[in-house]
Amino acid sequence: MTAFDDTRLDDPVALAAADDLLRRLASAGARIRAEIDASTDALTALDTDGFRPRAVVAAGRDARLVRAVLEPVCPVPFVAWPGPGLPGWAGPLDLVVVLGGMNADAGSVSAASEAVRRGCGLMVACPDESPIAVASAGSRHAIRLPSQSDDQLASAIAVLQALHQLELGPAVEADAVAKTLDDVAVSCSPNRDVAVNPAKDLALMLADRMPLVWGGTVLAARAARRVVEAIRLASGRPALAADAGHLLPVLANQPPRDLFADPFDDAAPDDLRPGLVILDDGAGDAPVLEARRQLEGTAERHDVRVKVLTQDNGSDVARYAALMQSGRYAAAYLGLGLERYGMPGTGRTGSLNPAEDPAW
Repeated sequence: MTAFDDTRLDDPVALAAADDLLRRLASAGARIRAEIDASTDALTALDTDGFRPRAVVAAGRDARLVRAVLEPVCPVPFVAWPGPGLPGWAGPLDLVVVLGGMNADAGSVSAASEAVRRGCGLMVACPDESPIAVASAGSRHAIRLPSQSDDQLASAIAVLQALHQLELGPAVEADAVAKTLDDVAVSCSPNRDVAVNPAKDLALMLADRMPLVWGGTVLAARAARRVVEAIRLASGRPALAADAGHLLPVLANQPPRDLFADPFDDAAPDDLRPGLVILDDGAGDAPVLEARRQLEGTAERHDVRVKVLTQDNGSDVARYAALMQSGRYAAAYLGLGLERYGMPGTGRTGSLNPAEDPAW
């Protein structure tokens, strides 16, 4: 296993090798603002006309994020459909929402095409000339939000705003979400020393551990899945996001740490010990607090290190975005310390193509 070099986290030359990725992370708030600005005309033209769909079907990238936000308050049934196509019952009385970038997956394109064929109401968030835009062109009543990038979160924020205006979901303060991401970019900036940078500190903890990431609420759990996607991409290592019931047996079956093991031995079994990362979005629900207590207690008894990322200010979506983005920064610094960027002979001289992968 490649050794982690912590000096690279504050080395200007090493940081420059990951500049594309770090810049993309830092500009997340700006992409949300650009997405909303580009969608202004479409959002202004929205009018319910007294019509309420029988059900809402969301397909494509981050459909489950839209479901997590809408399900508690949506006045009609809401389904996140994994595709391809649509549920057999979907028809003209239903609204289909499709999120997709320029390189949309076949399932998203299939959902848009099927919605047009069945005469469903259709809302798409995608760039011009993208496969989804082409597939939805046959719908006379489609609402299209013109995405400016392949940023899943930015597209989802625009869609959530549109659904709010259609009286199907809660208000989403896009500017507040963007400001929260700006704050994360400052606190996790590559210019901040590891001693005061929460993302670099988390990367250090994960340097020789398998990440187990847990979020207790629906949105925190969604953020956990996004974080492990980024960790796997950046490090090439396994990482797991799951609920407490699945993580507790992993923690409870850890053998005692070998106090005499050589910490610099790449073959040491200690390298594979897990590290528990808790994403805390400030939820005070008793079941969430009890699950966290069990995880932390089990980790302590079995000598498993625990790190907590906390974001308890702002709206549900803002807290979700901040936790996810903090974890993504940590993933980037983990990859940097593992020399995954800019090393001679690796073929990796920049960002591992973050713009082409939904994890970023």
